[in-house]
Amino acid sequence: MDSVESDRRHVVGLYHGAVLVKWIRCTVVDRRGFERGQRKWAGLLGEPGFRGQGGGWSRTRPQVAHIFSFWESRAFYDSFMARSHDRLAAAQSGTHRDMQTKLFDHRFDVKTGFEPRFADTDLVRVAHCRVHAERAEHFALMQEKVWNPAMAGSPGMVRGLFGEAPGPEFMVLSMWRSAAEHGKYRAERVERLSLRAQTEADVAALTGDIVELEPSWTV
Repeated sequence: MDSVESDRRHVVGLYHGAVLVKWIRCTVVDRRGFERGQRKWAGLLGEPGFRGQGGGWSRTRPQVAHIFSFWESRAFYDSFMARSHDRLAAAQSGTHRDMQTKLFDHRFDVKTGFEPRFADTDLVRVAHCRVHAERAEHFALMQEKVWNPAMAGSPGMVRGLFGEAPGPEFMVLSMWRSAAEHGKYRAERVERLSLRAQTEADVAALTGDIVELEPSWTV
């Protein structure tokens, strides 16, 4: 095992926060009904293994909602899905369409000490990367060695995580204090960092969104 992989496993082994991330994206057709139903998810409190949930509206597509929930393990999540999920979800029946759900395992933090808290942030940036299989380890290494230090050094970035799913697919989730702070980071650095990290060679497809958080959706 090389030193980089050893360091990574050590970091993941020490991590006591959420290790499973669920990302839900949907198009809302009944905004009032959807928001009313979203508040019903407060019923997640007390579910074994539940760590937190938050979300909001896409800045670029006003009818698209994003929800991010965090679980200690896949086993706790599967248990919740089998027992309580359908009852809570019923409150939003008929209010949305085109729902897409993805699960990611936490691989490492962006910055340090990720916690699934939303109260001190206004904005979430989510990037979803489908990566060429033979480039997956290089992509993860560049995220750790090139992108993470750049984001961590940006004053407006509060916390974030890097998640992985079979595919290979990766999620980069970052929480920002404001749209202005995120805008400054993008304008200054993204093109230069992409070249240094050889992102084009790694990534087969890249999508993403900027989400303005709704405080009433936080659980």
